[in-house]
Amino acid sequence: MEETYIDSLDPEKLLQCPYDKNHQIRACRFPYHLIKCRKNHPDVANKLATCPFNARHQVPRAEISHHISSCDDKSYIEQDVVNQTRNLGQETLAESTWQCPPCDEDWDKDLWEQTSTPFVWGTANYCGNNSPASNIVMEHKSNLASGMRVPKSLPYVLPWKNNGNAQ
Repeated sequence: MEETYIDSLDPEKLLQCPYDKNHQIRACRFPYHLIKCRKNHPDVANKLATCPFNARHQVPRAEISHHISSCDDKSYIEQDVVNQTRNLGQETLAESTWQCPPCDEDWDKDLWEQTSTPFVWGTANYCGNNSPASNIVMEHKSNLASGMRVPKSLPYVLPWKNNGNAQ
């Protein structure tokens, strides 16, 4: 059985499609082909059932119970389950000693205590009432060099676009 298992792992091995007997598919592409062929042959797909241990096994519905009892992949799945239950008792996770640090922040309280007006982009921002310069409008600062300004609109033709003419 070990040789057949190793042989089934060969990605270049040709497998016959259960939906169309003329299709010979490499093992590495077989799952993708099954999905495609199942959609193309719905009449055949309704007559086949998928093995619960290996989705590559497409078996006639009348034979699925026999296939489930004799499927080679069933033993591998059962062995994995046995190994997992053995390891479950052996593995003990270390308990975390992390504790949440104390928090003195109260955002709701800070919101009510806030006296200045909220920031709104594109509007004039006035200083708070407690400020000595409460009547002065703060100007928006620009990072552009002096004498430069932001364009008010984009040009109709962008300079780097040459209307399809090659240079």
